[in-house]
Amino acid sequence: MNTTTLNGIIQVIHYLFFGYAFLAISSYIILSIISAFETIEYFKKNSFVNYKKILSSDAAPSISIIAPAFNESLNIVENVRSLLSNHYVNYDVIIVNDGSKDNSLEKLIEAYDLVNVNYLINQQISTQPLRKGVFKSTNPAFEKLIVVDKENGGKADALNMGLNISNSRYVACIDVDCLLLEDALQKMVKPFLEATEKRVVATGGVIRIANSSIIKDGKLMDVNLPTKLIEKAQILEYLRSFLLGRMAWSRLNGLLVISGAFGMFDKKIAIEVGGYDTSTVGEDMEIIVRIRRYLEEEKVNYKVAYIPDPLCWTEAPDNYKIFISQRNRWTRGTIEVLRKHRKIGFNPNYRNLGLLSYPYWLIFERFAPVIEVIGIIYFGILIALNEVKWDYALAFFILAYLFTILLSLGAIFSEELTYHQYKKKKTGLKLIIISLLEPFVLHPFILYAAVRGNLDYFFNKKKKWGEMTRKGLGNINK
Repeated sequence: MNTTTLNGIIQVIHYLFFGYAFLAISSYIILSIISAFETIEYFKKNSFVNYKKILSSDAAPSISIIAPAFNESLNIVENVRSLLSNHYVNYDVIIVNDGSKDNSLEKLIEAYDLVNVNYLINQQISTQPLRKGVFKSTNPAFEKLIVVDKENGGKADALNMGLNISNSRYVACIDVDCLLLEDALQKMVKPFLEATEKRVVATGGVIRIANSSIIKDGKLMDVNLPTKLIEKAQILEYLRSFLLGRMAWSRLNGLLVISGAFGMFDKKIAIEVGGYDTSTVGEDMEIIVRIRRYLEEEKVNYKVAYIPDPLCWTEAPDNYKIFISQRNRWTRGTIEVLRKHRKIGFNPNYRNLGLLSYPYWLIFERFAPVIEVIGIIYFGILIALNEVKWDYALAFFILAYLFTILLSLGAIFSEELTYHQYKKKKTGLKLIIISLLEPFVLHPFILYAAVRGNLDYFFNKKKKWGEMTRKGLGNINK
């Protein structure tokens, strides 16, 4: 290959990488601007709403909180107490013990005076069978609690059992180890009640990281910044994702995912589409895409809503091994969902779903790590060929780094100006310092996990869930 041809190929590749980077940066800026307007509008609309007065009456629609549990004995009693502490009136809590091998069930029986009862289950979705059955409390203080013990079938199967058990109009699906704030149900159900022109089929709220925070009797008493760098970096990542990303997609009615940690659904539509898919590790994303696809095909005018309130606090991985395992699973789940529903991609029959949401997730979520790895390999080849223009390369890396910091700063200031959950002195300054370090201490591991996720997916490890050992909220960093 002569020099002229080689230079021509290099030039074309440069333009392709530059074009991708330009589109990615442009999309992040646009989404951040839309998120800002959406958050401001939300605040104006809800500043003077008395949630307790409006939504804590007996006339409020019924809600079932469904929480799958597997080997959660470490914190199961405290977590259930948190779920039972909600200010909402018309709700129940369904704990689905998914074949736990520890003493989770025994702890619940002892703590909440549970007894085995005959319970009529409307088997609308196929699940693994019951093991020891359904339990209710003999103590009137825990009358809202239902505990189901079943054979192990995975998180999606446990959620489907909860859908079968529930007699409520709406279901709030939550990880049992998450901490739900007392007014969470009021705020999550509000978009359903306000819907006029569009039918609201699901809502999600902001998830925050509770590592190192003080939790007592199932309540968040004091918010602290974690001690480990990996935990602090994840806080920053969550702020960007929820405050600068999902709010914008809500405005565009283009949400493809509601966090599996906490989301609320119209139970009727969730059952109509067949419940959660037990064959994927990305069941939270898959059910949203399937619901949306179904409603698009039925020509229903609908909306998947999102609110910026920090309603749910969860435990994040505190070491890189578990972090990589978690992100590996997220990658495999994304690949599975996008491949399963590829019919909607770039299809005008699916409106925003097909022409905006799906292409964005495919190009900037699914393929982003792949393109980044290709870019790193390509850069290595250029070095070997002595074809690197170091002034341009250095300028590109500096701009990419500064843009990442700028996005992080935007998320930090958005948090400070809105809910300001991290109130301790100098916390804002610490987060700003973390924004300088995060591209080096977190992103390389995200990239590695994404590469591993791709390899695992294509080498038939799709059903492997991945390790997610938890210490239990309130015990982290002890």
